[in-house]
Amino acid sequence: MSRIFITGSTDGLGLAAARTLMKEGHDVVLHARSRERASALAEISPTALGIVIGDLASATETRSIANHVNAIGRMDAVIHNAGVYLERSRGETPEGHAKTLAVNVLAPYLLTAWIARPDRLVYLSSGMHRSGGSALDDIDWKKRPWNASQAYSESKLYIATLAAAIARHWPDVLSNAVDPGWVPTKMGGADAPDDLEMGHLTQTWLAASDAELTKVSGQYWYHRHQREASPEVTDTGFQDELIEKLAELTGIRLFAERRQSARPG
Repeated sequence: MSRIFITGSTDGLGLAAARTLMKEGHDVVLHARSRERASALAEISPTALGIVIGDLASATETRSIANHVNAIGRMDAVIHNAGVYLERSRGETPEGHAKTLAVNVLAPYLLTAWIARPDRLVYLSSGMHRSGGSALDDIDWKKRPWNASQAYSESKLYIATLAAAIARHWPDVLSNAVDPGWVPTKMGGADAPDDLEMGHLTQTWLAASDAELTKVSGQYWYHRHQREASPEVTDTGFQDELIEKLAELTGIRLFAERRQSARPG
């Protein structure tokens, strides 16, 4: 039995993952953005280990989420499932960041820093990460005209890269990224062609299975098969530049050492 925290578990892939893990006998800590959203968990909350509430667009609330999770106890695994898709505008979080960046990247980065280090970390990426691009000078969209699709693609490139960087820096943790596919959730839409069940079973498998195939780190997965990610994901220079940028934006340094970029220029 494992103790597992899942962000964004009120619907879609997060809720499906929570139900699966609980049926398998694991202790699951659920997460909802608000108390109103938490009401959607009435069916499964009585058997959950706990529910934490907080908006990942806010660094203050993200810190509260981490504190609550730590108060429950050390997790064996954390599934960073929560995310936003095509935001109509850049938006602005309480800290002044673009909402897509804040929820999809900064929040999992902060939770990774603040939650007691688990044995396994799973980050949800997307096949759209391949359209992300490697320029990091305006990841917060303060200069460019807003492009919702590009912002989402970039966020998913960054989160896959974060997973790979953690695998490199923390050899005692199994850190992997998952592409759940284009699945028929509220985010993906009813006409999405991929398998909803395989969309969530990959992350539950990586979070809790004893199968030898799951005991790897720094990989990019799609439907329980390893896939080749965009070259930036495994580029250690890009990893270091991204981690440094996230440290600048949040004021929180994930790794103790400051690493110099290996990329030319």
